[in-house]
Amino acid sequence: MKDIRKILIANRGEIAGAIITAAAAMGIRTVAVYERPDSGAPWLDLADSRVFIGNGPVRDYLDIEKIIRVARLSGADAVHPGYGFLSENPEFAEACRSAGLIFIGPPPRVLQALGNKAAAKRIAQKAGIPCIPGTGNLVPDGDAVARISGFAFHHGYPVMLKASYGGGGRGIRKINDITQLEAELHHAAKEARRCFSDDSIYAEKYIESPRHIEVQVFADNYGNVIHLGSRDCSIQRRHQKLVQSAPALLDPAALEKMQQAAVRMAQAAGYAGAGTVEFLVDRHTGEFWFMEVNARLQVEHTVTEMITGRDLIKKQIMAARGEPLGIDQQDICFKGQSIQVRINAEDPYNNFRPEGGKTIEALRIPTGSGIRVDSGIRQGSRIPMEYDSCLAKLNVWGRDWPEAVARLRNSLDDFVIAGPRTTIPFYRAICGEPDFIRGVFDTSYIETHPAIFEHREGIRPVRACAG
Repeated sequence: MKDIRKILIANRGEIAGAIITAAAAMGIRTVAVYERPDSGAPWLDLADSRVFIGNGPVRDYLDIEKIIRVARLSGADAVHPGYGFLSENPEFAEACRSAGLIFIGPPPRVLQALGNKAAAKRIAQKAGIPCIPGTGNLVPDGDAVARISGFAFHHGYPVMLKASYGGGGRGIRKINDITQLEAELHHAAKEARRCFSDDSIYAEKYIESPRHIEVQVFADNYGNVIHLGSRDCSIQRRHQKLVQSAPALLDPAALEKMQQAAVRMAQAAGYAGAGTVEFLVDRHTGEFWFMEVNARLQVEHTVTEMITGRDLIKKQIMAARGEPLGIDQQDICFKGQSIQVRINAEDPYNNFRPEGGKTIEALRIPTGSGIRVDSGIRQGSRIPMEYDSCLAKLNVWGRDWPEAVARLRNSLDDFVIAGPRTTIPFYRAICGEPDFIRGVFDTSYIETHPAIFEHREGIRPVRACAG
């Protein structure tokens, strides 16, 4: 058993705060790192110590040598990467191991295998899991155009162009014809290089308006794997998730097949720690296909925690210490329904234009039974322009879908952020939309429900409050 007495959090925002809180509850000290735009951020006050790592933006959070050096100098035993940034970087995981630090996440070999989306598909296929037809990894050159064009000739347009080491909707393009392919290939590769330090791409068959379903898995270092149920992440804009719910409102038999497939995938990959296996599901037939594995904690992991009562960050730390899973699949009970919305500093009525650079003049966060808010802000905070626009995650729980939707609506009414425009009014509109109330949605929801953008004047405006 490995001893973890101090953890360095190689991340920022609400996830840094969540890791610090979980570690403190286990009696573990924490070190927070920050770039200059995050000076004065509230999660820094939660940590036992903080270390300034540079002016940034972003590059210091991605500087492996610097993070390792700070961890060693601070006396940390372990590093938690959160999500995004270095969380799925096998070089970072290996650098931690070489420096004698415990990386709280999957081992480097697993990150290497699953980080490459085409390679992950090969693992899934060997495990007997249906996969979306696609090309292998391609270097963005003339040969890539020819190969993708040939693939599209066989499977038909449109096709999806994706970054091989992608995530968070980055580097994804829907390609409708050869002209668009030639125009977009360079842009997709450039975005992939900027976000993931690798410009390789691949193409796969486009699935029309599917459900986006993911399964939370957890594994120890001894080959034991369980799942913690499903999540529906279908409501998205620009391939980035906005609304997440657990469990997915699908046929239980179909969900069980996906959940068992997710466990097989984790076993085939030799997985350890928390991870998410993602699928696309035909909304008419229920047929599903493996899409990818996110070998880290997900932003939406909190909805799973709310229906299972399991703290995934604590479980990550326990697994990293070498503790066995300690529970079987039958020990996992699912209770009720949970929904999460990401409160972003964006103007949904102006093509989701970011509102970074503004100050939060007043803030009121909803509280009460069945409500959880994970936040990286406080009144007076300046919203950095340099990072992701997510300010907070609002999570609600209900005994069933109607109760969860009602609680979400009431919580949004109580949620006040004055200063920047946010997505709060947009979610209020969704809560009043008939299909959402019935639990009927897919990945085309935003595009096929334009009425949710027409309620701007009818929604209660955000007003300043006393605190």
